[in-house]
Amino acid sequence: MDKIVIFSAPSGSGKSTLINHLMKEMDIFEFSISATSRLPRGEEKNGKEYYFLTPDEFRAKIANDEFLEYEEVYHDKFYGTLKSEVERIVKAGKVAIFDVDVKGGVNIKKFYGERALSVFIQPPSIEVLRQRLVGRATDAPEVIENRLERASFELSFADKFDKVVVNDDLEQAKKDIVSVVKAYIEA
Repeated sequence: MDKIVIFSAPSGSGKSTLINHLMKEMDIFEFSISATSRLPRGEEKNGKEYYFLTPDEFRAKIANDEFLEYEEVYHDKFYGTLKSEVERIVKAGKVAIFDVDVKGGVNIKKFYGERALSVFIQPPSIEVLRQRLVGRATDAPEVIENRLERASFELSFADKFDKVVVNDDLEQAKKDIVSVVKAYIEA
């Protein structure tokens, strides 16, 4: 199958929960593994969580036009999607699924056009997002404020996606995700 599905959302929107639900419902997806120039953390393995490259290796692949999209998040800390990763998944007969930031989502969609479905997961409001992030109890207050500031920026990209699913009610959002993706895959 020569189609791909892209998901983007502000942190705390429930994107991972919805993607995991979709992957349980439909057995056709394989996650696209991103490349990074940061060092592995904990038990991370090359080719499983990320493709780990040195900053120089990353720059060489950029120069060779091997990335669909990439970003230098901090000095010498790159993240990106290799074209070869998508080719690997498609050759295996699977549908590549992406969990990327909004800029990456827009760039991948631009590259693949009609071969890609881009879905933006939107929280019902910034206030609900704040409650979710606080409720997670995983981030310091200043980290939460930074995430909310970034979320406001990311929400401005929603209209650049093919579909927007508002995650107000999780069970409804799960149904919406499956419905939207099934319609695209079966078209």
